[in-house]
Amino acid sequence: MAEEKLKHGVRTVWWEEGASGASVGMLDQSLLPQQVVYLKLTHEQQVAEAITSLKVRGAPAIGVAAAFGLALSLYRLLQERGDSLTLTEVQEHLQTVGDLLRRTRPTAVNLAWAIERMLQCADVAIREQYTLQRLAERLRNEAQAIADEDFDACLKMGIYGSELISDGDTLLTHCNAGSLATAGWGTALAPMYVAHKAGKRIHVFVDETRPVLQGARLTTWELQQEGIPLTLITDNMAGHFMYHGGIKAVFVGADRIAANGDFANKIGTYSVAVLADAHHIPFYVVAPRSTIDLKLPSGEYIPIEQRNPEEVTRIRGTAIAPEGIQVANPAFDVTPHSYVTAIITEAGIARPPYEESLRQLCLGYHSIHTSGK
Repeated sequence: MAEEKLKHGVRTVWWEEGASGASVGMLDQSLLPQQVVYLKLTHEQQVAEAITSLKVRGAPAIGVAAAFGLALSLYRLLQERGDSLTLTEVQEHLQTVGDLLRRTRPTAVNLAWAIERMLQCADVAIREQYTLQRLAERLRNEAQAIADEDFDACLKMGIYGSELISDGDTLLTHCNAGSLATAGWGTALAPMYVAHKAGKRIHVFVDETRPVLQGARLTTWELQQEGIPLTLITDNMAGHFMYHGGIKAVFVGADRIAANGDFANKIGTYSVAVLADAHHIPFYVVAPRSTIDLKLPSGEYIPIEQRNPEEVTRIRGTAIAPEGIQVANPAFDVTPHSYVTAIITEAGIARPPYEESLRQLCLGYHSIHTSGK
């Protein structure tokens, strides 16, 4: 697996430790593709701000970032206060930091999942009366395990999904669900990477993904790095190219998947799903099991993040609309499961009826990965 990591060049978020202490390394995605800037975050507030401001984004990646942020907060606290801390104070501190990180973005369930897993890990260690130093190391290791598991999951999703891609296929994707959105090869882009490395000739149509342009700025940059042929289109061109361009399949990621297969993804995904259905094009959702929220019966219960109106009225500080107008800016929409051909996870491919197939794929998974073990 280490060799595979080296072959895949984009690094999103990671743990660093040196003479000056612990930090979270991060590629600042808000500056891509014009600048490639790496951040060194030394405080959990910085991690929270990075998640909120989209310096790191993508459901799995923000879960990993939050896990590292929690571990970082304890390293920082130990450096400041050392042996004067009690385990009760540490527990209260971690709960407070968990709440801080949980509030950054409400839609992606991976964020809350990773935080809960870290807090339960801490609770187990505290009950077992770990020393403070051992507790800090335990949390760091748990955060790294979350990152490593995500990398492995991405590769497995890529392998499963690549089986649905034929040599010569033209594909379409919306937003960014590649390496930049995960700790590995990505979700929706992973099948494309695996297919490409296997020698299949593919071409990818990339929706620009207004208003923050994750497709135009990030997905095109990633695919270009990997040498995969692509065509950038505006969001409202998708139907035209489905009709005229021979698109064979759509691959998208997800930020939360309900028990019935409804899912939330970047705003505009629902429109793409409807268009794919109208043109009889397979529509695939690619996401790890940490994105599946079996507690929610359907998509109507998924909270939708509302973001700053200036993301719509301005592009990198330049006004593109009159001042003072009313603006709507939901970051995500919900696509009903009836439009989904299949959901590709690291444990296999789920097909309708999703209430049964998703539950089967998740048997034992959520209990094991939130037990602190």
